[in-house]
Amino acid sequence: MLASLAFFLITLDILIVNVALTNIGRELGGGTTGQQWVIDAYTMMFAALLLFAGNLADRIGAKRALGWGIALFLLASVACALEPSSVLLIAARAVQGAAAAVMLPASMALVRQAFPDPRRRAHALGIWAVGGAVAGAVGPLVGGLLTTVNWRLVFAINLPVCVAMLVLLAAVAASPVKPAPFDWAGQSAAIIALTALMYGLITGGAEGFGSWPVMASLVLAAAGIAGFVLIQARGRHPMMPLGLFRSVGMRIAVAVGFAFMVGHFGSVFVISLYLQQHLGLTPLQAGLVFLPSAAFSVAGNIASGTLANRFGPRVPAVLGLASMVAGLVAMLVTAPLGSPMLLAVLLILTGSGGSIAMPPVTSVVLASVPAGQAGTASAVFNTFRQVGGAVAIAVFGALIAEPGGFVHGMQLSFTVAASLLLVTAVAALFLRPPAVPAV
Repeated sequence: MLASLAFFLITLDILIVNVALTNIGRELGGGTTGQQWVIDAYTMMFAALLLFAGNLADRIGAKRALGWGIALFLLASVACALEPSSVLLIAARAVQGAAAAVMLPASMALVRQAFPDPRRRAHALGIWAVGGAVAGAVGPLVGGLLTTVNWRLVFAINLPVCVAMLVLLAAVAASPVKPAPFDWAGQSAAIIALTALMYGLITGGAEGFGSWPVMASLVLAAAGIAGFVLIQARGRHPMMPLGLFRSVGMRIAVAVGFAFMVGHFGSVFVISLYLQQHLGLTPLQAGLVFLPSAAFSVAGNIASGTLANRFGPRVPAVLGLASMVAGLVAMLVTAPLGSPMLLAVLLILTGSGGSIAMPPVTSVVLASVPAGQAGTASAVFNTFRQVGGAVAIAVFGALIAEPGGFVHGMQLSFTVAASLLLVTAVAALFLRPPAVPAV
């Protein structure tokens, strides 16, 4: 339950804020670029520190790492609710993302610790993923309700959840530890690369990619990525051991995770702005559009473990990804109609598809490594996921700001997302039931 609640909180704070972006922009300013940074400051730090956090969960124990993450998330949420300017809000969101990075791999490692058997773990991961699905179900709606009163409440709502998690954590057994030095060089390269990449994509979308600052940041991002890979290949204690990618299942899983986040979080960002800024809906009305999809997502997460145990990971992964492709293509075609009701129906395809696909893919990741590397492997997987979400928001924000108009930009965004998901659906055909790893 505690691990699922952690995933709930992490997911909630992305989805609930999407619905509040329009009101945040009206009060604090910043335009579309500011709205992108409110989301991407969180996802960027989340992605940049996940590998560090995965090692942290292995080395100090998942229980202690989760406790640290919850406490920091609570403090950052208080700061977000009180910030008087867009710049300070973005800074507080970055701290929130850092806290979320510590929490996520620790929560997944606790699942591995509690359920060593792969079949039981598949069901457990389905329940763990329900936390994210429930956040998807209540996030947009609760975000709309709270934003109607005051957008700052979307951050204040985190406080009772954090307190409840700290109480539950006290009853969890101590986790095993694996002392080892941290990969400070690799962590520095990761932060530089992701920060430069997000700056280049977001600023390039607003000011043009031909400016020297944008080109310099993208060159720095490429150099940072290359440096990171080199450090991981040659370092004595790499934060992302390249040996993890020897497994075909692991390689497919990280690609699926990246594409899923491009399709899911990228579309939620664009659709939230489309409903409020283009169609003129209130935050509450926009939240209601997402409700049917999120409700089906809960059912999909629960059914996913059963499907994986009966057919292996390939069937639910391919089925779910294909459903997301169908939903995005349908939204692409019908976007000019401007119908919130139709959009709500089509979102069911993307929401339920993702909820069916991701738990078995997550199970493949955890089954591909020894128990002692569970935190590191989950961090690698979720790093690729969060980078996908951050890149999607940066790129899609640039596309909807193009002179061609919001609808055209939204259609281009959905085309990119559907294409990536289609490629990974084909790759998922090669997934096999994972063997029990050595302990």
